[in-house]
Amino acid sequence: MEVDKIKKFFKGDRLAEYLGIELVDVLDGGAIARLDIRDEHLNGIGTVHGGAIFTLADFTFAVAANSHGRVTVAINVSISFMKAATTGTLTATAKEISLNPKLASYTVNVCDDEGDIVAIFQGMAYRKRDKIVVD
Repeated sequence: MEVDKIKKFFKGDRLAEYLGIELVDVLDGGAIARLDIRDEHLNGIGTVHGGAIFTLADFTFAVAANSHGRVTVAINVSISFMKAATTGTLTATAKEISLNPKLASYTVNVCDDEGDIVAIFQGMAYRKRDKIVVD
């Protein structure tokens, strides 16, 4: 599917917009997004909230999974937090591992400004028959 159409489609993700997640690039079966860490992303101990990191990874996974132009939804995901982050920018990079007619698998690495892995997200997606429609 055309990159501009996917970018336009995901502008409708209101939670990503609210959190300040920026879609940087859409690849065939991949995506890159980033989040500039703000005070409201921090938890009670002053590190980025796991939910904010998860949402960044999940959004990037969704873009990658839907990049083929078919409506694709998560059926199973997991995340491992490797390192705390407190400032700077987090960048999530999604890569397609496996693509079948009904199922697809993705890995998303979330890294800090130094390139250290903050979290590793794995997702399995169900590929519906519906095509993505963009007005």
